Amino acid sequence: MARKTSLRDFQQYLAGRLSTAAAGRGGASWLGIGVGEESWLIDLADGGEIVQAPQLAPVPLTRPWFAGIANIRGNLHAVTDFAQFRGGAPTPQNAHARLLLVGTRHGSNAALLVPRLLGLKKPEDFTPAPPAPDMPPWGAQCHVDAQGGLWHKLSVRDLLADQNFMHIGA
Repeated sequence: MARKTSLRDFQQYLAGRLSTAAAGRGGASWLGIGVGEESWLIDLADGGEIVQAPQLAPVPLTRPWFAGIANIRGNLHAVTDFAQFRGGAPTPQNAHARLLLVGTRHGSNAALLVPRLLGLKKPEDFTPAPPAPDMPPWGAQCHVDAQGGLWHKLSVRDLLADQNFMHIGA
């Protein structure tokens, strides 16, 4: 049975985490993302905001992996289906699908549609692994978890600079 926490305790905990992060004393954290059979890590600082996948407006004459445009609080975001971009099946629009607003920090309204989130991960729980030779630069960095699972580290800056990612026209 899960331990119950009062709202006041949770708010104090959250306020403490935010002050620590704002002061630059917080440890780095990664967000785990499951995309098909692949596991991905993304820096929380690069991850921006995570929102439930809204209804997307389709855009004609674009590549199949370009999922459409999402209106998030009055801002339009170009949405890429990350699973399909990686060559997998399209992400089903269900309760598990999420949008990661990844471009905000880098001056772009880009978002990734991901099939499932795998939770917060601590960098110290991973061991660096040799780069994946068959991956583009934005996904070549690899880490191994305690169970021996391979995780790719997503470099949002490199992804946003990738010409294939930016060229959405069919």
